[in-house]
Amino acid sequence: MTTTFTLAIVGATGLVGKQVLEILAERQFPVAKVYALASRKSMGREVSFGAEKILKCVDLEQFDFAKADIAIFCAGGEVSQQWAPKAARAGCVVIDNSSFFRMDEQVPLVVPEVNPQAVAGFTQKNIIANPNCSTAQLMVALKPLHDLATIRRVVVATYQSVSGAGTEAMDELFNQTKGIFVGDEPEPSQFPKQIAFNVIPHIDDFMEDGTTREEWKMVAETKKILDPKIKLVATAVRVPVFVGHSEAVTIEFEKPITDEEAREALRQAPGLLVIDKREEGGYMTPVEAVQDFATYVSRIRVDPTVDHGLSLWCVSDNLCKGAALNAVQIAELLINQRLISPKTR
Repeated sequence: MTTTFTLAIVGATGLVGKQVLEILAERQFPVAKVYALASRKSMGREVSFGAEKILKCVDLEQFDFAKADIAIFCAGGEVSQQWAPKAARAGCVVIDNSSFFRMDEQVPLVVPEVNPQAVAGFTQKNIIANPNCSTAQLMVALKPLHDLATIRRVVVATYQSVSGAGTEAMDELFNQTKGIFVGDEPEPSQFPKQIAFNVIPHIDDFMEDGTTREEWKMVAETKKILDPKIKLVATAVRVPVFVGHSEAVTIEFEKPITDEEAREALRQAPGLLVIDKREEGGYMTPVEAVQDFATYVSRIRVDPTVDHGLSLWCVSDNLCKGAALNAVQIAELLINQRLISPKTR
């Protein structure tokens, strides 16, 4: 008899929450029951769980987390700050998609293909953090290369889709694009400048040194997940793409490494697909990665400006691997490593 678990999805009506429900069903997660939790204004609203099942949303404020074995939080930092500790105290293991707990030393920050052993540290607070979407795909690509030749320094420029900023940001891109064709003046709301037919080198708040918090997250999370010795500098850019983050990555290694050695290591790594033909169209773009579980790597080539350097292009669905899939994979780790068992009901 298969052991099954009760799950609570917090923020079930949002982009990531809906994706979590879809992935749980697609991967046939061993579910006994799923509670779709949302704010009071969404109580009773229906969301899909797989092709045939419909769930009615329950008010988060009234929910007893003692009913659940695992809670996946997809509702932002303020909700996680208030409710994740309450869920954890009720004996529910929390997997949090927000940035609130990522730098907490007592909370593991996990990418299952990279540091699965870290998940065991959840017992300190009963909380596991999901990394930033742009960090998650980068870690999957860097891990096999770090194992092969030891990464010293990384320079990354991200090209991040508007879905990373939520549904209203996607609506803004659509409305601005449509409006420009009929002569309407674009009115920025979710972004500081026009996003349609434009790129914005600014994601999240600016810090004193000129770095944005999005860029700082990539630095700090890389050190926590992969190796504290790695030096990383990032430039995070919002682009007029609905779904899918891309990254141009330049890596300096301690040991010699060829592009062929890198290509083979990446081909063998879990969660990665290499699409790298040196011809027109022989690479991946974000449109092609939508709804796909894999992180794609293309344009692998030697960087001749340093002794041991490579450059590559990395693409992934930010709602999938960058958030929902990674959270579900963490839940699978908990079960496969026998770190949790269902509560007696």
